[in-house]
Amino acid sequence: MLDRPQIAPLRDYAAWLRAEHLGTVPEFDPMDGGTNARLLFLMEKPGPMTDDRARTGKTGSGFISRDNDDPTAEAIFNFMRQAGIAREETVLWNVIPWWNGSRKITPPEMNAGLRQLDALMNLLPKLTTVIAVGRRAARAKALVEKHRLAFYCSAHPSPINRAARPKFWSAIPDIWAEAAARR
Repeated sequence: MLDRPQIAPLRDYAAWLRAEHLGTVPEFDPMDGGTNARLLFLMEKPGPMTDDRARTGKTGSGFISRDNDDPTAEAIFNFMRQAGIAREETVLWNVIPWWNGSRKITPPEMNAGLRQLDALMNLLPKLTTVIAVGRRAARAKALVEKHRLAFYCSAHPSPINRAARPKFWSAIPDIWAEAAARR
């Protein structure tokens, strides 16, 4: 499915990022909208369940996907459904596109990730709206506005956030629905 016309340019973008050797870069989910997406859900950093090359613990899928076997992906799946967002309208990605074995985000890593986003947004001709998922993803706001796209920000749907900030966590589907309603 990675050869589908709406996925192939994103597959090539991910391969280009892999060539930088900064970590494991997952594939885009071919079940999502790909280059036909109008909504970009921009998260912070891939987690271990996107790493299909893991040598310890549970091996991931190799994709950034709401179908991954982890609580955050499950929350994304459920929140999208609650918000009434069709899968083919979306593409999921991260400000920092690689997993390097650590959840920690360093300033140089954030800057390197932000520098890669222009190329991604240029591959999404139908994109109208970016939803930053998490406060660190919100650092992409200036770049998103440079592309004249609508920008929304929600809490991150991780179990850690659910426990620490339940009010913000439970507001996620409403924010996502509002962003999706914008045309």
